[in-house]
Amino acid sequence: MHRYDDPVLEHFIDHGRLTAIPVQRKKRMIVLRWLVEEFQPGLRYPEREVNRIITRHHPDFAALRRYLVDEELMQRDHGIYWRSGSLPNVGSDPPSWPNGGSIDSHDG
Repeated sequence: MHRYDDPVLEHFIDHGRLTAIPVQRKKRMIVLRWLVEEFQPGLRYPEREVNRIITRHHPDFAALRRYLVDEELMQRDHGIYWRSGSLPNVGSDPPSWPNGGSIDSHDG
């Protein structure tokens, strides 16, 4: 967190509850980075569990869940959510990567 984050968090969070969703994107990002810490890296969460966790902090779980995904703090696939960057990229690379035909390939 940055020095700028503390006053924003103090303004929008009271006893662990989000009092309002900031309209200004910069402030909303601070709140979203705080909220995403509720999700363990590497774990997958069904949507119902994501809703339950978010509801502990604010009743509008749908808006906050959407913001987390839209701002790429979480990812979603078929109703399953996880923190961005917390799961390995297994099986998603094209067959040509890293050397099978890429521009960096040194066939000789």
